[in-house]
Amino acid sequence: MSRTFYLLVALSVFGSSCVYENEESLYPRLAECDTVSVTFSGSISPILVDNCLLCHSNEKADISGSGIRLEGYSNVVIMQDAIRNSINHNASYSPMPKDAPKLKDCQIRQFEIWVDSGSPDN
Repeated sequence: MSRTFYLLVALSVFGSSCVYENEESLYPRLAECDTVSVTFSGSISPILVDNCLLCHSNEKADISGSGIRLEGYSNVVIMQDAIRNSINHNASYSPMPKDAPKLKDCQIRQFEIWVDSGSPDN
């Protein structure tokens, strides 16, 4: 066999076997769940904005949210027990978000921590 053949084989074996992978791309860390500094403005409000206000904003609640308003602290604190039961998909409550997957465990836990800590307006 020719010298060129051996050179091509060597290049294909050694040239394709070197791949640079960093540890982060090989083993990405799972997003950590902050259960220490749960606040209404930093934790609860973003969950509501991302998952609830499409139907339960003050503007849309009468049209698509059965009149349930979840925009703003005062509306949420009044509905906190119903929200807790709905996001946990407890019997006798409409599972929320409607026609969507259950919230992430972290989000549910943050909501429960907020309620259990007295639902502070922070």
